[in-house]
Amino acid sequence: MKFSFLIALMFSTVLLNAQQTQYTYKDIRIKPVTHATFQMWYAGKYYLVDPSVESNTLNELAKPDYIIYTDIHFDHFNPNNLDSLNLKPTTVIIAPDAVKKLIEEKLPNKKFKIQVLANGESASLGKIKIDAIPMYNITPERLQFHTKGRGNGYVLHMGKRNIYISGDTEDTPEMRALKNIDVAFLCMNLPYTMDVDHAASATLAFKPKVVIPYHYRGKDGLSDVDTFKKKVNVEDSNIKVELLKWY
Repeated sequence: MKFSFLIALMFSTVLLNAQQTQYTYKDIRIKPVTHATFQMWYAGKYYLVDPSVESNTLNELAKPDYIIYTDIHFDHFNPNNLDSLNLKPTTVIIAPDAVKKLIEEKLPNKKFKIQVLANGESASLGKIKIDAIPMYNITPERLQFHTKGRGNGYVLHMGKRNIYISGDTEDTPEMRALKNIDVAFLCMNLPYTMDVDHAASATLAFKPKVVIPYHYRGKDGLSDVDTFKKKVNVEDSNIKVELLKWY
């Protein structure tokens, strides 16, 4: 009897820690692709975030209504990937100016509809509004990776839901000051962004209803997202930590 109970407990623990291949929050469907790349569907529109993936994976993706770029680095923006994507004539790219310049430089013969947003700016995308949030490093030895003003994090206002995409950043004052976030995609990979401790601390500061660790492959492998989950939930069990399958 005790043995059966232990087996059941172990099995339930595995299920709890299993990484899901997709996640639905209210009327928003989310599907990770890899690392920084993911898909969202809301109100009949398809949003593709940082499509920097292998070419065989690109062929499996639907035609996006919107492409959202956060920064210029290869794991976020790859001109070859953009050139290979199947796009609609109406597809709009949302990007910081640094990405727009790279698109024009690397793909001079292609015409794209690009909406440039700088830190602090907003735009309407059909039924949603998008705000550009600063993303940058604050630790002295990491300042060279992401300078303030070059890239964007974003808050997407999808109806009554607010979705935060951190981009490559540390736990900046702007992140910690966020309010009313329903779902947060939070990076955590050293030496480029922040560690698990700082990511957990930031989560506890702005208190999203749901936090999804992403972009957690660093120089020395994968960050410990199970430890991140424990650190968050020990302090606040009301924050749901969703572990999705990114790798």
